Amino acid sequence: MEETISLKEIFEVIKKRIIMIIGLTLGAAIIAAVISYLVLTPEYENSSQFLVNQSNPNPEQQLTQTELRTNVELINTYNIIIKSPRILDLVIEEMNLNMTSGQLAEKIQVSSAENSQVVTVTVRDENPALATELANTTVEVFQEEIPELMNVDNVNILSEAELASNPVPVAPNPLLNIAIAIVVGLMAGVGIAFLLEYLDNTIKSESDIEKQLEVPLLGVITFVTDGELRQTEATQGKAKRSRRGGLDGAPKKTI
Repeated sequence: MEETISLKEIFEVIKKRIIMIIGLTLGAAIIAAVISYLVLTPEYENSSQFLVNQSNPNPEQQLTQTELRTNVELINTYNIIIKSPRILDLVIEEMNLNMTSGQLAEKIQVSSAENSQVVTVTVRDENPALATELANTTVEVFQEEIPELMNVDNVNILSEAELASNPVPVAPNPLLNIAIAIVVGLMAGVGIAFLLEYLDNTIKSESDIEKQLEVPLLGVITFVTDGELRQTEATQGKAKRSRRGGLDGAPKKTI
């Protein structure tokens, strides 16, 4: 026999467990706020850009489409070279950093728009000043080393990273984390509520008896508390005394 659940029953389940659902939601939001503000370390980003543009020996002659296409295709190679130990080891040596090239590579992200000759080198670090210096030094070292590595001279620095007066961390994002926690907590609360309702096989009403036994209900025995029983006895006692008093006070008929 297939069981269906109506919209009214869904609201009844949610209403029944509403305190638990709200508690889980608030708990998840509080935990996310505590972790975001007190546990996670803020991280800062800064970026430096360079332009891939082959030097033109004849200024009056414009670059051909083939030369432009070659510059764009070289960008993919440059993206790999920038994060290679050959470049990063020199950056570490120049800045006297206490880390490996692999650890430094995890802080660097290289990107470029499609069919664009501009490459952006983004560095993320817990220290905003260090992130700025790393971005600029990486691009400078790459510009110095690329002529020797590939025998080309087509890298020009477009913009350097600058340290803001009041840096704003890019991670963590407390508001986003709290919003995600609220959604997850709400979903978990509703899911647990329906799970508990599904596992609860106790009989609570007359309809549950008819549903479980599939037989019509003939009668109901009501549960009476001690207080209700005493009140009923007192009411019945008053009714008996009232009837007795009425009989005693009635006029007698003589024959």
